[in-house]
Amino acid sequence: MARTDSDMTQGAIWRHLLQFSLPMAVGLLFQQLYNTVDTVVVGQFVGKEAQAAVGSTGAIINTIVGFCAGLATGASVIISQRYGAHDHKGLSKAVNTTITLTFLMSVLATVVGQLIIDPMLRFMQTPDNVMDEAHAYLSIYFYGVSGVLFYNMGSGILRAVGDSRRPLIFLIISALLNTVLDLAFVLGLGMKVDGVAYATILSQIISALLILYTLTREESAYGIRWKEMSIDRQALKGILTIGLPSSIQSAVTAFSNVFVQSYINYFGDACMAGYGIYNKVDAFALVPVQAIAMSSTTFVGQNWGARQKQRARDGVRTAVWMSLISTAVLGVMVYVLARPLLGFFSPEEEVVAYGERFIRIVTPFYITICFNQIYAGALRGIGDATAPTVIMLCSFVVFRQIYLAVTRLLGLGFVAVALAYPMGWIMCSTLLFIRYRGSALFRLGMAETKSVSE
Repeated sequence: MARTDSDMTQGAIWRHLLQFSLPMAVGLLFQQLYNTVDTVVVGQFVGKEAQAAVGSTGAIINTIVGFCAGLATGASVIISQRYGAHDHKGLSKAVNTTITLTFLMSVLATVVGQLIIDPMLRFMQTPDNVMDEAHAYLSIYFYGVSGVLFYNMGSGILRAVGDSRRPLIFLIISALLNTVLDLAFVLGLGMKVDGVAYATILSQIISALLILYTLTREESAYGIRWKEMSIDRQALKGILTIGLPSSIQSAVTAFSNVFVQSYINYFGDACMAGYGIYNKVDAFALVPVQAIAMSSTTFVGQNWGARQKQRARDGVRTAVWMSLISTAVLGVMVYVLARPLLGFFSPEEEVVAYGERFIRIVTPFYITICFNQIYAGALRGIGDATAPTVIMLCSFVVFRQIYLAVTRLLGLGFVAVALAYPMGWIMCSTLLFIRYRGSALFRLGMAETKSVSE
């Protein structure tokens, strides 16, 4: 397959962001198919208890996978900066360090994942009629977790050099395979939650193998050199400096969602299932802003590495407008089409009714997400990962948990619990806007503008 990397240091900004984010958006859509297909299959052919089991495991999975994904973010920034600076030797060392680190993380994630299943399910106050199936799904998933970790790291390497097409192709293949295996295991072999779990990990392993094969065959500096596999101290330091704060933020934020899930579980299995299918619709609606945010990280990283500060700043402004427009359009569509969308996941009226209530309450606040996602991505692109991490932890973890505790103390009920996410989004966006305005990216970009005009 031909090289598809992209130098974003020249050419129209909006075109780079659009061309890079569109394949990523399609990729994210197919990535959502993994758990979405699982949820649809168990909801339509097994029952609401199984659907509640699959839907409620996301917070636990994301606690482990999110930590590793944060390191992938750090690796992507270092690789994009060295690619933009045409540092071929440093780029090769960063790639080899990234792959070696992924091997270590895979072993750790498998062991830790198995150890936390029972404590986490009990901590979430998982109902007895859901417990066994939730345990089975998580146990199988964590045995195959290395697939998703290698895919995330490998696709991060390719995206850092502007190649979002090949990760997309591999993701489409594995997502379609997951759909076929889900139906084969559940309908053909009569399996239940264990069937969708096996389908998920097998398809993820295929995507990992495809991306590792591609990087191994790549002749340029960002290809994998297995004989040179080692950890370069300078590259590791850069990855950890940027990635570790992101890892902690992702893991802690995901863990805080375990608390949120425990509040949802309080309302019973129908609410658990309704919340689960709402999350699937929500995830699809927020794909554009996530894709644009990731594109802005790569764009800013390359231009920052090439010392084009003003161009990097202009990219942030363009990304904000692109995300606002796309999110507003999709938010309106989700709000209007809430019931038919949710009915696709479950035939049970009580489950759909709970999902619809979540959508009606939360969707009007989608716009606020655009600011925290784009500004956080931009700051990471220049190597400032600590500030977004601290702000997101304070907003999504500390503030949200205090908010939920107060709502329970005051007995405010379902609506107040559903508003926990929007309140955190608003606080996070406000604080990140302030941080971005004071960052070197904003100030140096302004300085370049003034010097050019003078």
